[in-house]
Amino acid sequence: MGESVSEATITKWVKSVGDTIEEDEAVVEIATDKVDSDVPSPVSGTLTKVLFEENQVVQVGDAIALIETDGDDILRDDDQHTPAFTNPSTVADEEIIDQQAETTGHHDQSKEEVIPGVDLLPREEQTQNVVSSGNRFYSPLVKNIAQEEGMSQEELDEIPGSGSDGRVTKQDVLDHLQNRNKVDHTKAAAQVAVQKQSPDSTKEPTQTAPKSVTSGNDEIIEMDRMRKLIADHMVHSVKTSPHVASFVEADVTHLVNWRNKVKDSYKQREGENITFTPIFIEAISKAIKDFPMINVSVDGHNIIKRKNINIGMAAALPSGNLIVPVIKNADQLSLVGLSKAVNDLANRSRSNKLKPDDTQGGTFTFSNIGAFGNIMGFPIINQPQAAILAVGTIKKRPAVLETADGDVIAIRHMMYLSMSYDHRVIDGALGGTFLKRVADYLENWDTNREI
Repeated sequence: MGESVSEATITKWVKSVGDTIEEDEAVVEIATDKVDSDVPSPVSGTLTKVLFEENQVVQVGDAIALIETDGDDILRDDDQHTPAFTNPSTVADEEIIDQQAETTGHHDQSKEEVIPGVDLLPREEQTQNVVSSGNRFYSPLVKNIAQEEGMSQEELDEIPGSGSDGRVTKQDVLDHLQNRNKVDHTKAAAQVAVQKQSPDSTKEPTQTAPKSVTSGNDEIIEMDRMRKLIADHMVHSVKTSPHVASFVEADVTHLVNWRNKVKDSYKQREGENITFTPIFIEAISKAIKDFPMINVSVDGHNIIKRKNINIGMAAALPSGNLIVPVIKNADQLSLVGLSKAVNDLANRSRSNKLKPDDTQGGTFTFSNIGAFGNIMGFPIINQPQAAILAVGTIKKRPAVLETADGDVIAIRHMMYLSMSYDHRVIDGALGGTFLKRVADYLENWDTNREI
C-alpha cells in the first residue's frame, strides 16, 4: 500500500463467503489515509472465510480472508516451503477430531501429528510449550490455542475440565482466557487509578480539549473516516513542527496575458485546458533546485535532503475533504507534461480513482487557495515535509510601476504567495528568499514563450 501506509479500513466486501473468485479479481474495497482502492485476489478459488468485518481497521501484512484453491495449491512461503495461511478445511478437520475425543474420552495418538495446512512453522523451529501431562490429555486444538495465547504448562494444568474424565475442552480454554483478560483489565485499571492519585511531579499536566456544550437546536455530525484522518494529521503536524510563515506579493500580469494568448490554441491541440497550477508548480520546482534545503524532512536531529522533487498538490474533493496527489520528478517535466499530470490527477481525485502510489513520496506541497477566491492563507505543513506554499487569487489592482520617465500608477494583475515552513530546519532567511525566488520566476515570465 505504499511506504508510509501502515493500516487500512475495510470499507466493503465485494465478494461473499462461498463465491468463486478469479485471480486478480477484486475481493474487497479498502481505504487508507491516502486513497481508497480495491484488493485483488492473488489466486483463483473459493472464498471460505472473512477474517475482518466492514469498517474494521487492518494492519498492513494481516491476512483478511481465506481462499480455498483446487488440490494442494496452498499459498506457501518461498523460503520455508511451508503453508503461509491456514487451510480452513483442515481447521474443521481438527475441530472434528477434538470433538470426537471429547465424546469418547479416547484419543488416537497417531492423530497428534500436525495436520498438513495447519503447521505454520518449520518443524525444527516449533517449540512445544504445552504437552499432555500425567494422566491428563490435551487435544492438538487445545495445545495450539494455549501456545498462541502464551499459556504455560502450569496454567493449562490448573484449568478445570468439563469434558469426559475431566478433560479440558476448547471451550474451557476460551472461558479461562476470557476470565484472565478481565482480571488483566482490572489490574490495569487499578494501576491507572494509582497513577492518577499519585501523579509524577516532573511530568506536565495533560491538557484536554474543552468539551463543547450543545443546545437543542444544534446538529451533531460524526466525522467520516477521511475527515478523522485529516484531523489527526493536522493536529500531529502542528504539534510536530514549529510553524513560521512568509508572504510576498507578485505582479503576474505578463503571465496572465501569456496564458490568455495561448489557452485556446493549447486546448485545440491537446484537448484540455492549461491552468495556472502547472505554471506555479514549474516555478516551485525551479526554486527548489536553487534552494535544495527547502526539499528536506526531519528525522530526530538529522536532516534528510531529498534528491527527487515530488510536488504534492492539495485537491478539494466533492465530499468537502482534501487529498494530496503527487507529481513525481516535477522538475524533469515540461510545461505540457506538468499540465497533463495536473489535469489527470485532479480528474482522478474527483472521481475517486487515484491509486495508492499517486499519493506517496511527496517532498513539497502546493495549495491553490485562490481557486476559492482567497487572497492569502496560512497552510499547515504536510508531514513529514518541511514546507508548504499557497497562492491566492489573482486580482486587478492599482500598482506603482517604475519607468524610464518616472513612477506611474497602472492596473496590474497581482497575487499573494504564502509559505509555512518548519522552523527546526528552515530559518526565515532561507524560507523568505525561496518564496521570493518563486515570485520572481512568475513575475519575469517570457510572454513570447512557446508551448
